[in-house]
Amino acid sequence: MTTVLSDTKQAKPFLKWAGGKGQLIDDIDRRLPHDLKSGKIKTYIEPFIGGGAVFFHIAQKYEALKKYILMDINQDLVACYNHIKYKVEALIDELKYLEEQYFSAEAEERNDLFLKVRIEFNHEKEDTTPKRSAKLIFLNRTCFNGLYRVNRKGDFNVPFGKYSKPAICSEHNLRRASEILQNAEIICGDFSLCKEYANKHSFVYFDPPYRPISKTASFTSYAKDSFSDKDQARLADLCKWLTANKTKFLLSNSDPKNEDPEDNFFENHFPESEGFRIDRVKASRAINCKGDKRGHINELIITNY
Repeated sequence: MTTVLSDTKQAKPFLKWAGGKGQLIDDIDRRLPHDLKSGKIKTYIEPFIGGGAVFFHIAQKYEALKKYILMDINQDLVACYNHIKYKVEALIDELKYLEEQYFSAEAEERNDLFLKVRIEFNHEKEDTTPKRSAKLIFLNRTCFNGLYRVNRKGDFNVPFGKYSKPAICSEHNLRRASEILQNAEIICGDFSLCKEYANKHSFVYFDPPYRPISKTASFTSYAKDSFSDKDQARLADLCKWLTANKTKFLLSNSDPKNEDPEDNFFENHFPESEGFRIDRVKASRAINCKGDKRGHINELIITNY
């Protein structure tokens, strides 16, 4: 089934996501393969869906795409996408209730509401209803810097953000996202599952948890198990498999040379001699505890075409 969108207003990510690709959309779009732009590619695959900025951009710009395969290892995130796809009105009702509570509370009461919802979210992991996804969006929109971070127990642990007018329930955007997601299969699992869907008529975009560029930068875990250098290497091996099977991919990651010019981790795993290309683009470091460490740094865009 091809989705017919209700109007021309673009859907945007419904979550704020650390490392979200909104600011790199133009850099990524310029590097998309010609087969995608010409309509030869019919399936889009994104194994680390996160906030979905690139997915929403591509889904609304390249109409020849017929199917989207969206994956993530974060169960709550996958459930949220599926609730928006199948039960968006129930989700909106739950969000409206939370939004009304937030805006009717005094400033000092909002922190208590946030903590109450966070405790419920962490204690009700078996809940599979839209109510849990509404709490996820509420916490994401009202927590500090819009982070999604969990500890090793899988508990959400970001503090309150003290925002006066956060966008908690964006009804129109959620309905638009639901329309676009009708053509998507949304799967919870490891990124390696994309092998089952990849072929010469598909395109894969990888936005994995970034490799830390310093020893103190690995604070943004969004699943209880961290993404190690071993996982980064496993992802590189998958990219080599995709290349051998004529599937084009684009991958985003941090640039370790920001901190250590001698760090050739990605050059070693994606050698030019095997058909890989590494481009460096400017990005803004939005989240850092030290103000003087915020600013523009390089990020990597890696392709096999």
